[in-house]
Amino acid sequence: MELFDRVLYIYNYIRPVLDISILAFLLYEAYKFMSKSNSIQIVKALIIVLFAYIIAVVLDLKTLRWLLNTLAPGLVIAFAVIFQPEIRKLFLKIGQSRWFAFGARSKHTYVDSVLMAAEILSKQRRGMLVVFTRHTKLDDIMQPGTRLNADLSSSLLVTIFGMDTPLHDGACVIQGGKLIAAGCFLPLSEVYDIKKTFGTRHRAALGLSEVSDAVVLVVSEETGAISLAYDSKLNYDLSISEITKILENLLEITPDQYNLEDTIDESKPIG
Repeated sequence: MELFDRVLYIYNYIRPVLDISILAFLLYEAYKFMSKSNSIQIVKALIIVLFAYIIAVVLDLKTLRWLLNTLAPGLVIAFAVIFQPEIRKLFLKIGQSRWFAFGARSKHTYVDSVLMAAEILSKQRRGMLVVFTRHTKLDDIMQPGTRLNADLSSSLLVTIFGMDTPLHDGACVIQGGKLIAAGCFLPLSEVYDIKKTFGTRHRAALGLSEVSDAVVLVVSEETGAISLAYDSKLNYDLSISEITKILENLLEITPDQYNLEDTIDESKPIG
C-alpha cells in the first residue's frame, strides 16, 4: 500500500506534464495535417463563427446570440456538407496512421526496376507516372485502368511510357512487386497555389497523395526532372539516391533486407 501511495504521489507530479505533452502532440499533428491541405479553411470558418459568438456574449447582443444559438445545429450540418472533402481526407489520414501498428511488412526491391526506367525516360524526355501503394486501397483508381498483374521490369515500364501507346498517358499502379494496372487516371490536386509550370502529371501525383497514403513517382516530360509526391507534398527534381532513401523509408525497404520475391532481377542474366 505504501508503494502504491508513493507511485500515486509521483504520478500526481508528472500528470500535468503528461497531460500538456499529449495535448501539444495532438495539436501539432492536427496543425501539420491542416497546413498540408485546404482543411485549414475549416479552422478559419470555425474561428470566425466563434469570434462572432464571443462578441455577441461580451457586448450582450441578444439578437445575434439568439440567432447563433438557433442556427448552431444547422451550422454543424452545413460544415459537414461544405467541407466534406476535407473532413474525409482528415479521417483518411487518421486511419492511415502507423502509431499503433505492430510487426514488419515483407520487403521487396521492386523500386530498382522503377528507378532504372525513370532514369531512361528522364534522358529521353518522356513522361512517367508510377503509384506505389501502401495501406490505402486504390481499387477505385485501378478499376477504369487496364489490369496487367505483370512481373515488374524496367523494360515493361519503358515500353508503356516510352512509346505512344494507349497506356502512356495514365499511371501505373504497383503493389507487392507487381505491376497491377496501367492507364489509370488519378484525381487532380485541389491545392490552389501549385506552380503553374507543373503539368497534369504533377497535379495528378499530388492529388492522389492528398487523398491516400500512396507514394507517386513522376518524370517530367518537359525537364526530365524526377519527383516524388507523398503526404500531400510534391518533392520536385530529386536525385536517384534521394528517391531511393525516401522510398526505402516510406515503403519499409532496407538494403540488407532485399527480397526479390515476385520481382524480375534484371541484374542477373537469363538462363
